[in-house]
Order: sequence, then structure tokens, then C-alpha cells
Amino acid sequence: MRVLVALASGGGALAEALRLEDAGVNVVAARAPAEAAGEAVAGPLAVQVLATVSRADVLVVDATRDALTADLVAVCDRFGVRIVAVCASNGGRRLAEMFGVTACATDVVAGDILNSAVPAATVSTDAGRGRVIVVWGPAGAPGRTTVATGLAMELARLDPSVGLVDADTHAASLALSVGIADEGPGFPAACRQVSRGALTVAELQRIATPLGDVDVLAGINRPARWPELSHERVTAAVEVCRDWRRTTVVDVAAPLERDEEIVSDLDGPRRNAATLAALQSADLVVAVCAADPVGVSRFVRGHAELRAAIGATPVRVLVNKTRSGALGIDARTQVRRTLERFAGISEMWFAPWDQKTTDAALLTAQPVGRASGRSPFAVALRRFADEAIPSPRAAPAPPASDRRVRSLARTA
Repeated sequence: MRVLVALASGGGALAEALRLEDAGVNVVAARAPAEAAGEAVAGPLAVQVLATVSRADVLVVDATRDALTADLVAVCDRFGVRIVAVCASNGGRRLAEMFGVTACATDVVAGDILNSAVPAATVSTDAGRGRVIVVWGPAGAPGRTTVATGLAMELARLDPSVGLVDADTHAASLALSVGIADEGPGFPAACRQVSRGALTVAELQRIATPLGDVDVLAGINRPARWPELSHERVTAAVEVCRDWRRTTVVDVAAPLERDEEIVSDLDGPRRNAATLAALQSADLVVAVCAADPVGVSRFVRGHAELRAAIGATPVRVLVNKTRSGALGIDARTQVRRTLERFAGISEMWFAPWDQKTTDAALLTAQPVGRASGRSPFAVALRRFADEAIPSPRAAPAPPASDRRVRSLARTA
């Protein structure tokens, strides 16, 4: 076991204790890893420190904003290094939880550090692997992310083993809409772990962020990062999600075009590959249609492309933002007849236009069901989850010890 200690104080004593446990230990300046990770130019210090980090199994740092940074977490995720943050206050513990790293008290002992590098026991999958539900909709903001988040919360009401993944490579917004940090590890980190063959259930649990009974894997925080979500990585990461949670809800982007024929580099990355990979891995697709003339037209055209991409995978259609103002009298009947005639869809569910509820959810950065559980939209989404989504296979609930943040020692 190789441990890199970067503490402002007490690093020498901890290093000696680790050596007594037969661990290989390196001690560096307290802020050197964070500074090296944040340097844009590869200076001598950056090269030396990052090389040391890449050879470590565990990095011990102070839980302060200048020592534990987003750049440092990204570098450690890339090298497969686990971070243990020593917390001197509740603020430090909250910082560690935000980045999804292991938190410990200031009186941490060597055995706790070494145990942090041992993968946690996985949840038994005797009842079979989990299912994947992908939420898709055409361009024009039909409400994909709102539906995906609300649906995950409703499914967690019936079964607490639910994960929520943001695989949108065009306009990822799940983290912002529910008020969780998007700087820390998430689904991009899981995809990077796939490329090294290091993604496990325990690693998914470590990088996920809890949102009530739902564990969230946030998406990319900058559009330019879309190449990180390649087809092969997303497919493999989704497969690991099946062993992680009994139900995984995936929010994807709208475009379904394949651009291999219009580019010269046939082996290069494709921006829509993440969406196509998630859809092709899905057990069920929830297709969201906006209830207005433009939204219905886009949905009918996109539905044919969706069917071509997923084959015989079941599709449940949710007509969102239903109101008479955009379609006239009896809006539901008009949408139903249109989808039956032009898309061959005979079964569908409706959710009303509920601007007050969705605005309240955005204002408070909460899922709709939590912001206003008795609102018309929340009730319609609950009915959709009960009627359109089959119940998962019966399996024991995950133990409490499997939750994401497990402190190595209690705060005094």
C-alpha cells in the first residue's frame, strides 16, 4: 500500500504510524498536490508531485479549500487514487462530502487510512441485475431533466435502491436543478474509471451524491468535456450501474443523429454517442413530448429515429406541459389522435402545465415531488410511475453501511 501524506501539521507522526503498518509512505508539502494539479504549465514541481500522486494508492490531505480542490479530485480520479480528507471542523466535513471523498477526524489512525483503500462490500445481486430506464425527448425543452429527477424520486418511494445519472453531452443541467455540486466526481469520473478497467460498485458509491433516497451521478459541468462520454465508456458504466442499484434512471440529450458519414475521422469521438449508448442499453425508455404544435411535431419526427436506435425496447410516452392554451379545447384528445395517426402510439400518459410548481422547484433547487408533493404535476408523475413503470424484482434493501459517505472516525 502506497500512501501520500500532504498535511499542514501532524504529517510526520502519521507517516511513522503508517510505516509501522508496512505501508510505503511519501510526505510532501501540505498544498503541493493541489497547487500542482491547478498549474496550467508543467513546471518542475508539478511534474514531480503529479508523478508521485500517480504512484500512490491513497492521498491524505487537509479538508480545506486550498488543499482539497476540484482539480486535485479530478487528477486523483484520473490516476485511480483514493482521497482521505482530514476534517478539523464541520465545514471541512461538508467540503469532503461535496467532493465525494472519504472524511475522517483529526485523530485519524494509520489503520483507518489503510482500510479506506479497501473496496467496500457490494450489495448482493441474488435477485438479478438491476434495470436501466432512459428518459429521452426531442429538442425544445420538453422537460426531460424535470421528468427524470421526479421519476427517480417517485421510484425511490417504492424501492430505495435507485440511481440517477446525467449523460447529457449537450446541456447537462441535472446537478444545478437539484442543488448539488457539479465540480466533484460524477458520471464523467465513472467513465474515466471504465477506461482504466477500475470501475466497481464500490467506486460508483464513492463518487455518487445522495439526494434523499436517490444516489446521483452528476454530468459534465462544461460542454467541451463531451468527449469523455464515449460510446464504449457509457455502455460499460451503465452495465456496472445494474449491479449498483436495482433501478437506474438516465437523463440523456435530444439529438440522435449519427455523424459518421459526414466526418473524415471515422474513429473519432461522437457527441451523440452517449445518448445512443444509453438508449441501446436501456430496458425501458420514457419518451417525453411537449404538448404544443411544435413539440408534437418534433416528437413525431424524433420518435422514428428513436425506434431505429432502440429496436424492440419498450417505450412509455409521457405528454408533458398539457394545456388548452396552446392546442385549444380538449388538448389531450388532439394530442392522442395526432400521435396515433402519425406515430402509431396508442398508449400515453399526460402531465399538466404546472408553471407554479416547476418554478418553485427551480427556486429551491429541489425535485418537484419534494418542492410540492401535492401539486398537479407531482400527482401526474406519481400516477405515471405507478402505472407505466413495472415494479422491480424483489430484492433486499441495501444496508445502511452502503451509503456514500462513511466517516472513518466520529467527530469529537
